[in-house]
Amino acid sequence: MAGTCGLTPKPVAVRYNDWRQVELPAAEAFAPTLPVSVIMPCWRTPPETLARTLASLEGQTYPRRLFEVVIVDDGSAPPLQLPASTPLDVRIVRQERRGVGIARARNAGARAAAHDILLFLDGDTLVEAGWMAAHARWHHTVSDVLTIGFRAYVDVDGIDADAIRRRPGSLQALFSDRPTDGFDHRSHMMRTRDLTSRADDPFRVVIGGNFGIGKDFYNAAGGSDESFSRWGMEDVELGYRAYTRGGLLAPLREVFAWHQGRRHEGKDAKLASLRLQYAKAAQLIAHRGLRGDRPGRIYTVPQHVVTIDAANAPVEPISRAVSSLLADRVHDLVVRVETPPGDDAGKLALLQEMFDPDPRVRIAPDRSALEEFPVASFHITLPATAGFAPHLVSRLRAALGDAVTATAALPDGAAATITRTWAIHRARRAAARPADFGEARTLSAVSLKLRGAGASANPLAVLPPRRERLLDGARGIRSLADAWSFFRWLAWWCLRREVPAGVRPPPDESAGRPAQDR
Repeated sequence: MAGTCGLTPKPVAVRYNDWRQVELPAAEAFAPTLPVSVIMPCWRTPPETLARTLASLEGQTYPRRLFEVVIVDDGSAPPLQLPASTPLDVRIVRQERRGVGIARARNAGARAAAHDILLFLDGDTLVEAGWMAAHARWHHTVSDVLTIGFRAYVDVDGIDADAIRRRPGSLQALFSDRPTDGFDHRSHMMRTRDLTSRADDPFRVVIGGNFGIGKDFYNAAGGSDESFSRWGMEDVELGYRAYTRGGLLAPLREVFAWHQGRRHEGKDAKLASLRLQYAKAAQLIAHRGLRGDRPGRIYTVPQHVVTIDAANAPVEPISRAVSSLLADRVHDLVVRVETPPGDDAGKLALLQEMFDPDPRVRIAPDRSALEEFPVASFHITLPATAGFAPHLVSRLRAALGDAVTATAALPDGAAATITRTWAIHRARRAAARPADFGEARTLSAVSLKLRGAGASANPLAVLPPRRERLLDGARGIRSLADAWSFFRWLAWWCLRREVPAGVRPPPDESAGRPAQDR
């Protein structure tokens, strides 16, 4: 698949999520060669609304011969019809209505798409003329990037499709005398310095109605989760999986769109749905910001996957290791006991009798840790003798800090490792090492304070999410510009009145799409 300047899109190879390190062709010199499929989920979209959206696509600077539009009708009654006047290569795919089907619609559109670059756009959203080219420039260069656009909400009463086509300048100029509502990611963008810091939650700003991704990477990440059948959060969850699979999340301020209608429309129904979706997303997004650190909970996707290398180890140290890990101050984990092929069947049978009833334990699993838990946040490997080190997961997580991977020497001379899952996936695609994509740390028993069973766990390992968020920002200060950005965010954060997790999502969370399109 040839890209701009004869290059093939390659896997991302930058440190952390610093998208600024990617060498792109200059915007003014970009000559697109790869075709694009625009996927537009719709439900009961009024004909004039759809006509305006298509009119905005007619004005794209991207060559019309290089893109198609796939509209996915999520069971509208009566079925959606195409405007007779559109000159675009556009077709409609229909699916049965089963709740809010935005995730199913996206997957249906991806399956029907003829091209390898997928741009997702809500059916009631207008785009500036350079929207498609700005997204596609990245996908000509990087194979595993998720490009994130921005948008505002505007009242379009009195503006028809012809007005969109005939406008002399930008949509922003056309709407200059109209009140608008922004989509508020300012706090998150300030704290993460436009997603370039070491913060581990860049996925919070993924906007479902304006993003781009390669078809192969979309499928590798699992597509959209069709179990989301209410309004909201399925885009953030997809962003989490793309990020944890080692993808790059690139926020593009020049990729701008305008939602037809003000933000407050249908607000009460959206918030009611979002509370339910937020609770659901906490099961699938293995991040402390959505879950907190209350002990005793078990989640669908664990935050930590701990693999014990039990080769040639007898039952007793293995059972001690498992029991010690289950008692760790970090409770959001799964323990796997890996044994070599042909290991003692009696030993395995005894371990299974001991631990099979516990849903957090896997004895001799038939898949690798990464295959079984591809989007857990951290993967840890330990020898069976680690059972004598109390609260080891808590200590490893605290000592890792914002590094990518860390190796620790245990008191008996064995080694333990902890690595961020996104770095493992990225390293596999790029034929590299996780340490190539961020800081790697070497830890000692002294630094971990592993001096016997009575040692207390590092309290920083179980910081509440809000204080951990402060530390995330402070750790990233490496220049005066970083300090200024952090203190701007801190002032913003202190002025806001936050409420406990679970009552409502942070304002950074994607609030989804307008009710009229779902």
